[in-house]
Amino acid sequence: MTILVTGGAGYIGSHTVAELISRGENVVVVDNLVTGHRSAVSAAARFYEGDIRDASFLNRVFAENEIEAVIHFAASSLVGESVSNPLKYYDNNLLGTFSLVSAMAGHGVNKIVFSSTAATYGEPERVPIEETAPTRPESPYGETKLAMENLFRWCDQAYGIKFVSLRYFNACGAHPDGTIGEDHTPESHLIPIILQVPLGQREQIGIFGDDYRTEDGTCIRDYIHVMDLADAHLLALAYLRAGNSSDIFNLGSGTGFSVKQVIELAREVTGHPIPAAVSPRRAGDPAVLIASSGKAQQVLEWKPRYNDLKTIIETAWNWHKEHPQGYGD
Repeated sequence: MTILVTGGAGYIGSHTVAELISRGENVVVVDNLVTGHRSAVSAAARFYEGDIRDASFLNRVFAENEIEAVIHFAASSLVGESVSNPLKYYDNNLLGTFSLVSAMAGHGVNKIVFSSTAATYGEPERVPIEETAPTRPESPYGETKLAMENLFRWCDQAYGIKFVSLRYFNACGAHPDGTIGEDHTPESHLIPIILQVPLGQREQIGIFGDDYRTEDGTCIRDYIHVMDLADAHLLALAYLRAGNSSDIFNLGSGTGFSVKQVIELAREVTGHPIPAAVSPRRAGDPAVLIASSGKAQQVLEWKPRYNDLKTIIETAWNWHKEHPQGYGD
């Protein structure tokens, strides 16, 4: 049997594929390479280049492989862009997921692990955020991810397709062996943007707002290493294989760091002064997002291995030093 990974050439997807391969799984990757990188995909995985909105393409993938379960990463994921171009997000995220679940139902595949997001919560009433917190997304990105979760819920009821939705917080870091890492164009995640300064690719780092209701005025986020996220996806797959019911889990460290704190840790790791300048707030950015991951730790027996943000930044810095132009493809 085979695990289908959509968006498996992307950042979190490629790390999850590497972990699946290391544990002896047969893996098929589907990616349109709009934001993913072919060279990030393990050579041991079977790769199909194509768009999941293409029903005939997807049906061919399912017909040519004995798919047991799906891990679904494929989606547009920039909060700011989603606010300025919501049609793109509803098209790519919702229609793509509709097409994927339709193919699953048509081919009798009844297990899916979904890459969701803390953006489904919007501005939380209290932190750390638990899975029972109200979902009030403040961006089309978060709204489409929540709509995808609701689609899975109804498809579970109608077709028996069981799902685990993993709402994770800020993914960061790189594979400890340095072979794969984070490469977005344009880059949108804080840590790699910060590291562009010591790499000589930008003169300073911009801080989007310093007037939030936080201790130093900058946004606070919960940072989780990409390999810990990969582990969680495999544990979610095992959970579904064991015949458990559909569920939703938060993934985070339970600790928040402000933008200014992350910059300071990056200065320590790189030995570079990393100048910073304040810019206006971005649309759709809540002040504080910190996860309560107790449910994932209890039910999935998830135990993050990278709990120290400085160590996480070190893995990212090791990757970016060796790959200053990313994958170069």
